[in-house]
Formats: sequence, structure tokens, C-alpha cells
Amino acid sequence: MSGFDMAKAISPVVKTLPPSGIRKFFDIVSEMKDAISLGVGEPDFVTPMHICEAGIQSLLKGHTYYTSNSGLSELREEIAAYMLRRFALSYVPTKEIVVTVGGSEAIDLALRALISAGDEVLVPEPSFVCYKPDAALAGGVAVPIETTQADGFRLTKKALQDAITPRTKVLILPYPNNPTGGIMTKEDLEQIAEVLRGTNIVVLADEIYAELTYAGKHFSIVQIPDMKDRTVVISGFSKAYAMTGWRLGFACGHSDMIAAMTKIHQYAIMSAPTTSQYAAIEALKNGDEDIEMMKDEYNYRRKVMVDGFCSMGLDCFEPLGAFYVFPCISGTGLDSNSFCETLLREEKVAVVPGNAFGASGEGFVRCSYAYAITNIQEALHRIERFVKRYK
Repeated sequence: MSGFDMAKAISPVVKTLPPSGIRKFFDIVSEMKDAISLGVGEPDFVTPMHICEAGIQSLLKGHTYYTSNSGLSELREEIAAYMLRRFALSYVPTKEIVVTVGGSEAIDLALRALISAGDEVLVPEPSFVCYKPDAALAGGVAVPIETTQADGFRLTKKALQDAITPRTKVLILPYPNNPTGGIMTKEDLEQIAEVLRGTNIVVLADEIYAELTYAGKHFSIVQIPDMKDRTVVISGFSKAYAMTGWRLGFACGHSDMIAAMTKIHQYAIMSAPTTSQYAAIEALKNGDEDIEMMKDEYNYRRKVMVDGFCSMGLDCFEPLGAFYVFPCISGTGLDSNSFCETLLREEKVAVVPGNAFGASGEGFVRCSYAYAITNIQEALHRIERFVKRYK
């Protein structure tokens, strides 16, 4: 007997992290015949061929080496041009942009660069599953702020004011929102900015879905006076360009912030995948039409899905961003987990329980419309049949 116990060696913080509520249902449905998944937030479009060709050509030309830690200089220049062209945001490519392995790495880097033990991270919920675990791994304390359907799942001025303490270090702004599809308007963000002025709170604006808005152009808090220096913008190529598997994201922000993130990035990752970076250059140069084509299709699917849930008698908030709907299922008498597990077992449709995105998501489920319209229509038919049995 060696006396060695690996269970005692694993970090207590890691032990307390819950498994992702999203992947649980994806793993089950992947092995279930004739099942339909509306669970994973991944575009069903194949990466546009001109982008793939750029990646292939980079390999054929022998571009198989590390790049700069910050990313290819040409890519950072194109990111700067893209942010200015699409969102009127100005960044210096040499010192205010870092290229990362997906937007997820950028979020992790930002929190690790900012958080000291005990610092509080404000997380409007329901929201993406990574913020609270990343905050915990950085030694911080995640503080959820409940948002409600009545408020359009937006972060309100009062809710933010009530949540701030002397320990508050970071505010997550996850809009357009996953899982609700909620957005923040210019007027909403101006009220948030008013609360933040006079504090030293940093904003982490996760804007990975910025291109997928359906009621006008996305507005960033960075566009509000005095907000740019205190905000790090997280984005990437997965959603807008259907490049999930290429694993490429980026962060834009104050030069000191980007330098701190890059320092961690160079030790943990070295550099983002070289082939993906060359593909991303092509996406930024010539991919605006791809974005619009996919967005138009998502918008059509969005309407079909909202109408479908409303017609079966479920209260369904109209999402104005991302590619999710978040219907309320409390009228069925089932909680979120029971609804999803029973629906999968009885009708072979996978959706994600709302409480996977925070306690305030209880009573809702997340359904992605980043799937073929035929699958969406068949899934809605099965869900309606299921709801009739329980409502």
C-alpha cells in the first residue's frame, strides 16, 4: 500500500465545480437513435469554403509554426479594422488586441488577470455556464444578479447598485445573452455606465453574439464615454462565421489589461492555432456577406420557434439576439430538469434546463435554433405533443 490518495490531491475548488448542464444532454442524445438535439449552441452551417481554403492554403505554404503570443500581426490589424467597421470601436492592433483559443480562453484570461483572492465578480443570470467556475478558479467569488423575463432579462440599474460591495472587482456583461436571447440597448447601458462611474470596477463584455441581433445593430458599452478604458471586450469567430471547431477568439481592451492577459496566455497556451489564424484573416476580409446570410436564416428560424412555443401555450420571451429561445415551462407542472429528462426519454428531443444557467433559470428551458429548419419543426411537433400530456 503506497498510501497515495489522488482524491486528496485534487484541488478542493475544482472538486466543487459542477459539470456543465449543457454537455450532459448532448452526451445522452449523441447515442440515442432518431433523437433531435436543440441543446448545443453551435451553428449548423459549415464554415464558408473561402475561409476553409485560406486555412488549407496556409498549410500548403508551410505556415505550421508558432505565431506571436498575441497572434499574427495581420490578423490583429484585421480585427481592429473589423471592430471599427462593424461596431465603431477603435483599438490599436499592436497593444490592445490579443488572439486566443476561442472566446472561452479570453474570458478565463481576463478573470485571472483581474482577480485576487476574495474579489467579487458580478454575474447577471441566467447566463453562460463558464463565468462562475472561471471566477472560482481565479480565486474570486461569483455573485449572481437575477434578471427576469419581465425586464427582458436585462441587467437593471437598481439590481446592479444593490449587488455592488467594496469587494466588487468585475462586472460580466453577457449580451446578447446566452441562454435568453436578451439584449441591452444603448439606454440600458447608459444607466449601467452611470452606476460604474466613480468605481474601479472592470467590465468584461462578452459580445460573442454581437453579430446576431435582430432589432437593429448591436451597441457596446465601450461606445459610451468613459467606458472604454475599464472594459475588456471578448469576441471570436465561432458564432458569426460558423468556426466553432477552429477554436479562435480575441479580446480587445486597455493596453495594460491586454498585456496582463497576454502574459498568462504565453505561459498557458503559447499562441492560438496558426491555421485558424490564417482562416480568420480571410473571414474578416471577405466574410461580411456570410454573416448576413446566416443571420437572415437564424432570424427565420427564430420566428418559427417563438411562434411554435406560443401556439402550444407556453409563454415564450421574444429573443432579440444570439440563437436561443427560452420558453417558460412552469405551466406543465414540471421543473426544468424533469421537463428536459422526460422530454428526452419520451419524445427524443434534447433541450437544456434553464437552471443550468443559474438558479433564476428555473422554470425555463433553452432551445437553440442553430439547427436545420426541418429538425426545428419536427422538434416543435414532438414538444407540443409532450406538453399536451402534462399541461
